[in-house]
Amino acid sequence: MRGLQKRSDEVLAILRPGLEGLNFEVEKGKRAHEKIQRPALFGEMGEPGHKYEIDAYNEDSGIVLEIEAGRAIKGNAIYRDLIQMALMVDAKFAVIAMPISYRHRQVKKHTVTVAVPSYDSGRKLLEAIYASPRLRLPFEGILLIGY
Repeated sequence: MRGLQKRSDEVLAILRPGLEGLNFEVEKGKRAHEKIQRPALFGEMGEPGHKYEIDAYNEDSGIVLEIEAGRAIKGNAIYRDLIQMALMVDAKFAVIAMPISYRHRQVKKHTVTVAVPSYDSGRKLLEAIYASPRLRLPFEGILLIGY
């Protein structure tokens, strides 16, 4: 089961050359100097007071990109991504990539494999946000990618 599904880091590694060719700054690893941080608030002397990590960022167009895997829906990562992206300085466009479907083992009385329709759930969430006047996100556009 693990071999059929890619982790978000594996997907980012596949996309990295193309993104870098489009002038994206792309996370290269899990060490602090390999991560990309975008400011959300500034403190004294103009220093970033609060920052969030992002998978890729294009400064020219203000595109922020997050790639998720299994926890996109079940772990509510899509909500965290949307809020953090909305708070980032100069974020004009949000891109979230998630699996079309994610399979995981559920252990109760018997172990069964459950498929979570991640992309479809994410699409419905974004449709609800944009249809409702109660929550306005500051983006010029949001792109949801299913892989």
